[in-house]
Amino acid sequence: MFECCLTTIAVVVSLVVVGLMLRRWLQGGRCYSKARLDGKTVIITGCNTGIGKESAKDLAQRGARVIMACRDLKKAEEAQLWVIKESGNKDVVVKKLDLASMKSIREFAEQILREEKNVEILLNNAGIMMCPQWQTEDGFEMQFGVNHLGHFLLTLLLLDLLKASAPSRIINVSSLGHQFGRMDFDDMMMTKNYEAMAAYGRSKLANILFTRELARRLDGTGVTSYAVHPGGVDTDLARHLGTYTIFFKPLHPIVRLFSKTSEQGAQTSIYCCVDEKTAGETGLYYSDCAVKVPSKAAQNDDDARKLWDLSLKLVGLDE
Repeated sequence: MFECCLTTIAVVVSLVVVGLMLRRWLQGGRCYSKARLDGKTVIITGCNTGIGKESAKDLAQRGARVIMACRDLKKAEEAQLWVIKESGNKDVVVKKLDLASMKSIREFAEQILREEKNVEILLNNAGIMMCPQWQTEDGFEMQFGVNHLGHFLLTLLLLDLLKASAPSRIINVSSLGHQFGRMDFDDMMMTKNYEAMAAYGRSKLANILFTRELARRLDGTGVTSYAVHPGGVDTDLARHLGTYTIFFKPLHPIVRLFSKTSEQGAQTSIYCCVDEKTAGETGLYYSDCAVKVPSKAAQNDDDARKLWDLSLKLVGLDE
């Protein structure tokens, strides 16, 4: 009986230890750079919650002027107060940006070009995941329109300022979900057969291809580009998953147990924003604060060029 109890205790302890080790492994890498950003300006999209909000806090703590570019101004202003309080940096401002509207993106960019003398970091963080078959204001499939086209237009409109502020960095938040995506240049908006996960995967694949093509085109300018997979993070990004599976909500407590916090999920974005080593790298894909190899489709430079040309046409910059 005594030996049986000891065995049971040993099994329980072993399971707890393994669980803790697994949880620590899933938390991923951290950015240990102490780099300061005094005198530098950072723009972060979609940062009123989640990893964007944590990124804003970290970069503000490093002395940067942080521009929080958000669609929901009320939530953004609440996040702004939190970032100021946590960072001790009052140079944190909120500006309206709706990535589902080409008009809003152009108005935001015009304001930045008019008011800001320099922008050294553009963190394209905002995103939408596995939503129903919605369309943007301009008729684009919502996930491709927001996750890729919105950031594509924003980046290109700010590119001259980023070049003038060099060395500068552009960080595109992608996802491991890019592995579920493929480029179909005959039906990029999935009008024939919409599937939420495939649409999400395509938009995240586009983020990586865009990053690669940016690096090629910006070679020698002092502007570098990075694609980031934050990891499995427990944020509001997953709010639409319940629409597609009755199993998600019951499993959420378990998923949450092994998910990164927003602070942990922000580490790779922050790493690509500030780490000294990454200053000499460009066009690569990162996860857990290290270079990783993306899917074969994400390494297709012909598709990267085709996507660039198509995106120019869709956002009206090909004239």
